[in-house]
Amino acid sequence: MLPSPPKTTGQNTLQINLETFYEHFEKALEEGYAALFAGAGLSKSSGFVDWKELLRGIATDLGLDVDRESDLVALAQYHVNTNLSRARLNRLLIEEFTKDAKLTENHRLIAGMPIKTVWTTNYDQLLEQAYREVGKRPDAKINQVDLATTIPKRDVTIYKMHGDFSQPQNAVLTKEDYETYNEHRALFSEKLKGDLIEKTFLFLGFSFTDPNIDYILGRIRALLGQNQREHYCIMRRPQKPKGGGQAKARFEYEKTKLELRIADLKRYGIRALMVDEYAEVTAILKELSRRSHRKDIFVSGSAHDFSPMDRERVDKIARDIGQAIIRKGYNLISGFGLGIGGEVILGAMEELYTDDKSAIEDRTMFRPFPQKPPRGMTQRAFFTRYREEMIANAQFVVFLSGNKLEPGTGKTAIASGVLEEFEIAKRLGKYPIPVGATGHAAHRIWEEVNGSLDRFFPNGGVKGYFQTLGNTGTTNEKIIEAIFAVVKRAISK
Repeated sequence: MLPSPPKTTGQNTLQINLETFYEHFEKALEEGYAALFAGAGLSKSSGFVDWKELLRGIATDLGLDVDRESDLVALAQYHVNTNLSRARLNRLLIEEFTKDAKLTENHRLIAGMPIKTVWTTNYDQLLEQAYREVGKRPDAKINQVDLATTIPKRDVTIYKMHGDFSQPQNAVLTKEDYETYNEHRALFSEKLKGDLIEKTFLFLGFSFTDPNIDYILGRIRALLGQNQREHYCIMRRPQKPKGGGQAKARFEYEKTKLELRIADLKRYGIRALMVDEYAEVTAILKELSRRSHRKDIFVSGSAHDFSPMDRERVDKIARDIGQAIIRKGYNLISGFGLGIGGEVILGAMEELYTDDKSAIEDRTMFRPFPQKPPRGMTQRAFFTRYREEMIANAQFVVFLSGNKLEPGTGKTAIASGVLEEFEIAKRLGKYPIPVGATGHAAHRIWEEVNGSLDRFFPNGGVKGYFQTLGNTGTTNEKIIEAIFAVVKRAISK
């Protein structure tokens, strides 16, 4: 269940309603100007320590209690001053961020969204890993020299504002590093200023205590005055204690401090979205992901045997679906299914070549299955993950035919891969649209979905269209019309 919209009384007028946030950020995602700023909170749930835990041993050596310190940057500087070296800090960074850590669902949800600009103060490489796992190519900028080069065919640029654990000697860790930031990383500041002006940011897992961020946001405000672009952050409300006394006084203090911080962020155009638990962030990201993919359609299918139709008609349906996806403003995702995927892609390409306003890479995702799995992974497990990655990027899955020639028998069998894609679609909460009239796996899927339409399409209004999709006597034109009528009904509010 999604978190309830915050109340809008008193100080809370500085917060933003959840649905308003969705509408605004969805538009940014759709039009390509959405950006993310990821802080330490995003990585902590993967098993990495935060700054306080990283410096706990160093504080003890200095005779200090890290839990009583608020300026951890200064604490790191004290260590360097005392030892005349930052070697231990560098070693801690390497040791901490080279240990095994698992990607969280939040990392995967972020990587699945059409966000092409990511900023982070984190030293780990979890975001890069998440993007690679969904088949995207990240271009990580660690040092200023990296800003001058571009990785070919990159899908996302990750600006590592404080460096990376792979280069600990250059990471921003100490007070001196912050004081001399613009001597070594001025181009990062300038680039971030430009992105804050041009893009709409979501700040996630970020505490807003970074002195560089405060400086840059202040410069933006000075440059733009009240004409700033609106940005968003997710913040957690203080937890009300069960008892009274000091616990209650501490709660009231933290509550007042948070309200003042929210008011201060508003000066920079940052609106706060409040949650009671950080676990609610996942629900918010899931909804953003769903909305960002509502125009994306994955076509599943394969055919060795084209009955109960003939090959010419099935090919025509597949090609017409590809054309209609592009013509009606949707985007195509395909995995090159035998006898189906090629025709769908051909139809989409034909339509794209008549539309000089659409870039092929923005409207399509073509991913043929690799023949060899990565080392240590079976082919079956690899294909399952590959299917999950493709379907995760879609909101709808259209099923056509779905059969294959069984090796060694010469017989036609239901395509297990198509059935698996249906199971994945169900598990990920996608809308299945089987063209049962094409038979085989598609017909089997059609029977299940048609028997439980309320479960698969809670908005209703699709029963008549499903009857059309299951009728072999229906014309191709009526089948295409029914597919997109179901799409329209599913995403209507």
